[in-house]
Amino acid sequence: MSDNGPLYLGFDLSTQQLKAIVIQSDLHVVSDAKVDFDADFGSKYGIKKGVLLNDAEGEVYAPVAMWLEALDLVLKRLQDKQTPLNRISGISGSCQQHGSVYWSREAETLLAELSPDATLVDQLNPKAFSHPYAPNWQDHSTQHECDKFDAKLGTADRLAAVTGSAAHHRFTGTQIMRLRRKLPEMYAATSRISLVSSFLASLFLGAVAPMDISDVCGMNLWDISANKWSEPLLELAAGKDGVAELHRKLGEVRQDGGGSMGGISSYFTAKYGFSPDCQVAPFTGDNPATILALPLRPLDAIVSLGTSTTFLMITPVYKPDPSYHFFNHPTTPGQYMFMLCYKNGGLAREKVRDVLPKPEDSSDPWANFNKHALVTPPLDIKLESDRAKLGLYFYLPEIVPNIRAGTWRYTCNAADGSALEEVEKPWAPETDARVIVESQALSMRLRSHNLVHSPGEGQPAQPRRIYLVGGGSLNPAIARVIGDVLGSTDGVYKLDVGGNACALGGAYKAVWAFERADGETFDELIGKRWKEEGAIQKVDDGYRDGVFQKYVNVLGAFEEMEARILKVAKNT
Repeated sequence: MSDNGPLYLGFDLSTQQLKAIVIQSDLHVVSDAKVDFDADFGSKYGIKKGVLLNDAEGEVYAPVAMWLEALDLVLKRLQDKQTPLNRISGISGSCQQHGSVYWSREAETLLAELSPDATLVDQLNPKAFSHPYAPNWQDHSTQHECDKFDAKLGTADRLAAVTGSAAHHRFTGTQIMRLRRKLPEMYAATSRISLVSSFLASLFLGAVAPMDISDVCGMNLWDISANKWSEPLLELAAGKDGVAELHRKLGEVRQDGGGSMGGISSYFTAKYGFSPDCQVAPFTGDNPATILALPLRPLDAIVSLGTSTTFLMITPVYKPDPSYHFFNHPTTPGQYMFMLCYKNGGLAREKVRDVLPKPEDSSDPWANFNKHALVTPPLDIKLESDRAKLGLYFYLPEIVPNIRAGTWRYTCNAADGSALEEVEKPWAPETDARVIVESQALSMRLRSHNLVHSPGEGQPAQPRRIYLVGGGSLNPAIARVIGDVLGSTDGVYKLDVGGNACALGGAYKAVWAFERADGETFDELIGKRWKEEGAIQKVDDGYRDGVFQKYVNVLGAFEEMEARILKVAKNT
């Protein structure tokens, strides 16, 4: 570690942990620490996996006091590692999206007068909060409110056009609406409402911080195109006479993802040795922070292959739809973050894998799955006369599309996708190994193909690069099939930034916020300093002329298959 030069601190306040990571200007990591909520505070707060449950109402929430204790503890752990906190020039971070924190009328005074002689929790809890809990993204108590939000502007499509998403249980607007109805005295006593990201930033500022331009898009309250709060949706959440009041509680939104919101609170300089010159940049949500963990350029995509599957892409095109999410880019005006979330990711692939005979080599449970996925040709078309095979494998009710659990298999004409028919008997399970991965990739392609353009002369529209993360990124067969279906002219890459992607995204954001030249974008600054060596590995060539076009031919049939299944589901 260099003995001089500025350092930058990034946080990730997730559901189960608070992570902190310290980096140099060249992005080299010099120190990190974490707090595990269950391990460190489980017995005190009665949490499990970071949250409390009220199953009767579908509530999932976290005690805000626990987060206060976690911040003091993670900074103490950085101190114990001899981290030179006095050299930290800037702070930013990532926090779980959609959660909300409710400040009391005393909050601003208490934040401004913090003493280093006591802890954050002793000084702020409970007096600084009108509500001791923050709703968590897993909360599903707001179906009534979601129905109202979807109907307020006419349709779910119209709500998505305005806010970037249809109504969702976890989104902050529906949560505020429900809590105002359920706890009217609490709502009336609330002076300000923060997202989790602006809450954590507030602790460092010693004042309530503004919300971030990207994280605010996870509320169903922000009109993305108009770049302002939606008055009709504020009215829905707060009541006809409560629009101005809710506007005051939410505050103005920080438009610039960089720069300084103010200097660090004296609490942290006196207690932990931070420099009084340390500045606080806007904090953002965990999904936006993920795309900051590498210099992701327009036409690049991240596919997260975990238990669930997530598709993230940067695009200058705003084409919202109820089946996916759009957010403002956290650092670059005029760019958007497009996000798809699937429940049936790794779990569904494992179900198909487990039907196959166990491989002889017990050290690789995926050996037979991979073998069959690779020897089966695209869409299982062996001869020119063969029909293309398509399927949906939903072992859980799916989000995209909103279809009940079930398995469906269809065939169509390979040349143009015509004559779509459901098969009467399942084909061999060996064929399912390829078809399930094709199915997941085709869904991503269907919903993203209008957002990409040709990366080069004579090439069809497709991503430039695809980065794979999560457990499935280690699987060569999955990488190959994703490259076949989605293309990517520069190839498919496995991305490994450890388990700290969101915290790194926050730290990189801090570097850019305070070291950028006039007009220098995040991609320009971080792109010059980020080193691919050790972080990415090319695992597939991506675009293959002739193979890519086979999936073009059946994309319409895949969409029709989904529509048929949805129609049947609505009529039963």
